[in-house]
Amino acid sequence: MQDQQTDIFDRSLLAKRRQAAKRNIQEYDFLYRWAGEQLKDRLNDITRSFERCVQIGPFTPRLTDNALILDHTDQADIIGDEEYFPFGQNTLDLIISNLSLHMTNDLPGALIQTNYALKPDGLFLGAMLGGETLYELRDSLMQTELSLNGGAAPRVCPFADKQQMGGLMQRAGFALPVVDSDIVRVSYPNIQKLFQDLRGMGQGNIITSRSKGLTHPHLFESAQEYYKKHYSDDQGKITASFEVIFLTGWAPHASQQQPLRPGSAEHSLAETLGTQEIATGEKVCS
Repeated sequence: MQDQQTDIFDRSLLAKRRQAAKRNIQEYDFLYRWAGEQLKDRLNDITRSFERCVQIGPFTPRLTDNALILDHTDQADIIGDEEYFPFGQNTLDLIISNLSLHMTNDLPGALIQTNYALKPDGLFLGAMLGGETLYELRDSLMQTELSLNGGAAPRVCPFADKQQMGGLMQRAGFALPVVDSDIVRVSYPNIQKLFQDLRGMGQGNIITSRSKGLTHPHLFESAQEYYKKHYSDDQGKITASFEVIFLTGWAPHASQQQPLRPGSAEHSLAETLGTQEIATGEKVCS
């Protein structure tokens, strides 16, 4: 009998932490606001209108005036979840997701559901935390815990990288997918202030296999020393990196540009460049 797969993320804990973060989110929403502005700029560059729009995730103002907000709290326009998208096939023109997909257990499934809900030639715009996020914190905690305990528990969430997301966008069936990223670096006086910001954002550790026992009494003090030694600036402040991956994809439609079939080009590359075309294995003698 095959063992049941354990979820990577504790989604019920995520819901509780997001709900708690709503009380004072205006003090900690800088990353949501920054990523939201990037998404809004990308949307404004597209010269067409979208009638039925949904915005996934909390803590971001509406990025388009007619968007409904999809969230799992009673303060949202629509109660739903990234993993269980409450929309039928071909029902939406635009879906925007801001910093919510990276804590999804079934990321491929979430992208497939998103594409499924889009009308033909509908647009998906997303921003999510990527693989370089908090690498300084991850290294500092891991190295410190290894030296203190001889082992390390997962304390920073795993994040997909750009290459993985490009593959997942294609696997989900999006046409014309584009994946790029930017890194936001933030300075903190100490590791405690970084933890405070992460809790305030609702982005704390929700890994299912996280350590639930007692923490070594010197772990965070020693991690602060390691962090400052390896990842501080010239003013002695520690640096935290947040990689934000941006996703753009369209639901397939016949009007979209299609790649040429292999061998269908009217002119060879050699003709275009004005050079001689050489078959594989052919030798050229002077």
